[in-house]
Amino acid sequence: MTETRFTRTEEFEANEQAWYQAVAKVFARVQKKDVADVPLDVWRKLVKTTYDGIDVNPLYNRGQELNEQSLPGSFPFTRGGANAGVEEGVGWGVTEAFGANASNEELLAALNNGTTNIVAYGDCDLQELLKEVLFQHAPVRLNAGIHTREQAASLLELASAQSGAPKLLEFGASPLTSLIDESASVDLETSIELAKKAAELENVRAILVDAVSLSNQGATDAQEVGLALAAGVDYLRALTEAGLSTEQALDQLSFRFAITDDQFAQIAKLRAARALWARVAEILDAPDHGSAPQHALTAPVMFSQRDPWVNMLRSTVAAFAAGVGGASDVEVLVFDWAISGGLPKVSRTFAHRIARNTNLLLLEESHLGHVIDPAGGSYYVEKLTDQLAEKAWGLFQEIEAKGGFRRAVESGEVKALLDASNEAVRKDVAHRVKKLTAINEFPNLAEAPLPADLRVEPKHVRRWAAEFEALRNRSDAFMEVKGNRPRAVLIPLGPLAKHNIRTGFVVNLLGTGGIESLNPGELKPGTEEFNKAAQSAPIAVICGTDAEYDANGKAAFEALREQGLETILLAGAPGHDFEPDDYLNLKIDAAAKLSELLEKLGA
Repeated sequence: MTETRFTRTEEFEANEQAWYQAVAKVFARVQKKDVADVPLDVWRKLVKTTYDGIDVNPLYNRGQELNEQSLPGSFPFTRGGANAGVEEGVGWGVTEAFGANASNEELLAALNNGTTNIVAYGDCDLQELLKEVLFQHAPVRLNAGIHTREQAASLLELASAQSGAPKLLEFGASPLTSLIDESASVDLETSIELAKKAAELENVRAILVDAVSLSNQGATDAQEVGLALAAGVDYLRALTEAGLSTEQALDQLSFRFAITDDQFAQIAKLRAARALWARVAEILDAPDHGSAPQHALTAPVMFSQRDPWVNMLRSTVAAFAAGVGGASDVEVLVFDWAISGGLPKVSRTFAHRIARNTNLLLLEESHLGHVIDPAGGSYYVEKLTDQLAEKAWGLFQEIEAKGGFRRAVESGEVKALLDASNEAVRKDVAHRVKKLTAINEFPNLAEAPLPADLRVEPKHVRRWAAEFEALRNRSDAFMEVKGNRPRAVLIPLGPLAKHNIRTGFVVNLLGTGGIESLNPGELKPGTEEFNKAAQSAPIAVICGTDAEYDANGKAAFEALREQGLETILLAGAPGHDFEPDDYLNLKIDAAAKLSELLEKLGA
């Protein structure tokens, strides 16, 4: 870990203590305590720990200041790759992918409207798709899977017909990282053959270390970087054993990372990844070749099928982080990427234009393209970059000590690592600790259901939203048969001002599982309104304050039983003079509980 360079002074210590005291006063006011009874280190309750075990403080100051980094474009490239600063004011590349259904006309229109980098899929007719594309100006990368060899030959044939060297051509072979998510790729031997051929040409790279495959299976930020390093080093071994020099081997690799909407962590991740790969090159006595293209993709794991418009917000934050973090280029997936064929009644032209414009708005209207490494110098970002680099390097060393990336994959160690990380995120989503707008928070039950044939999971990706969306799918299937969603009735006790907090909580919670809440307003046991409400749904949820529960909760519970309710829930925690069948509160595994309720409701 890099040492801090700031010398603490008496004045600094005094200011820090003043801040501690100010925080303690806030806690004292909230907890209704005397400030003397609140410890000065109560601020530590505000510390958040990442999935990599890194503590993120609520405030960063000069006490965390690290040694100044080298200039952008200089080793170890923390502040930007080797080309950083060469084209000042241009910013990162705007990448767009084109498949078999894309036409040459659409591609040229995209280039004329802001796209700068092209990704071509394996089912494309490259000769037709790339007509009139000038490779000296537009980098092209293949995502051709098992067709990489043939598509690479076709791409080189097109490039050879043009004068001058291409800006950058990449074959995108990813045999090692494809082992992680079982995505399609040519094998390692074929990749090495392609790399040997590409090494003879200018600005052509054959191999992609695709860390998106790692992210798709649950990798944390440090795991994504550490395992990408390990895969990269395995490629270097294979390439040098095949006869390439170290420098040639380094020049055959590029990297792609998945960028989520965790803004600062993603900025730090890209910075740390560049610095660590430069360190690998330095160890191999080739530091001048330690900068590789660093592609960024808005992370597939964060995309939702439900209320997919929210994905525009997630993608904007991710694209911002990727650009600020120094990615060579950024590909923003269309907002309805998680839905096969896209959201019904939404134009594909519209979806692609919004994705492209997300990049362009950041670059040209927000002027981020005019600034290199704008996060540089931030105490928080620099510290987090350093901590992530340390964690990632530690994992890389562990993998190397056990024989390298391929052996770690074959032994099942990488799978176990990613399974554990994915499960940690899944649990947090299930418990609604990790909040996903429109998924486990603020669902829109009025949203038009997806057609049944579109309620399918994208391949090779463990999406964060998948478990809750599976519950919504069950609700949709129920509605198609019954004409309405599964329902639960709320039993609000006391006036609106007292029951509103918990009724609102329950409506939101049940909605995330596709369960509609019937809210008749304040009810009193023994009344006709109470009995009518009790008959309106198979499940009832008593809602009110703890004081109201102590006063009238037992009577409401018994009255519901008399009305034949078999499932009676309480919004809150145990501790009253009656025992409902279960509780709905912030501590439950919401996904599991909602699944149980749906089953009881016949969905």
